[in-house]
Amino acid sequence: MLINERQNRKERLLQVANEMMTAARTAPKGKGFDIIEIALITDETINQLSEAMLAYSSRTGLKFVMRDAENILNAEAIILIGTKQQIHNLNCTYCGFETCVEKILYPDVPCSLNSVDVGIAIGSACAVAADKRVDSRVMFSVGRVAQDLNLLPGCNNIYGIPISCTSKNPFFDRISKTPQVK
Repeated sequence: MLINERQNRKERLLQVANEMMTAARTAPKGKGFDIIEIALITDETINQLSEAMLAYSSRTGLKFVMRDAENILNAEAIILIGTKQQIHNLNCTYCGFETCVEKILYPDVPCSLNSVDVGIAIGSACAVAADKRVDSRVMFSVGRVAQDLNLLPGCNNIYGIPISCTSKNPFFDRISKTPQVK
């Protein structure tokens, strides 16, 4: 039997994606509140996200979003990590308010600990990708548009991590506008 690595590349990559989601789920959370949401998107959903990112770029004038929209077409999968909002009642003032009760009046201002939790989850997921030698890049742009598309219902502060296992990381040195041959 001969199995060329190109024949089962996507299957192997999806295994890593599942491990990344496990790492994000088991990452430490502030006060133990598990308000992180994690999802995996592939294929047509990536194409829909890319199209929505192009529209977002046109609407906002943010050129890097257009670049990223074209870039994610090189991904076999994208991990989305976001948080639901929950106040931790620590009155830490990191969000800019003196008390958590005062912050409640501004629900669009995220609790700083929720933001830190997302960052720790992202770091854990990316560590798995690095350990498995899978190419990845954390993208704010992907998460911002995923939030508009409600891909993680009830979440904000979403980030996307496109992943790939090609001969060169397609998420760095992003000059080409043509998806790489896989």
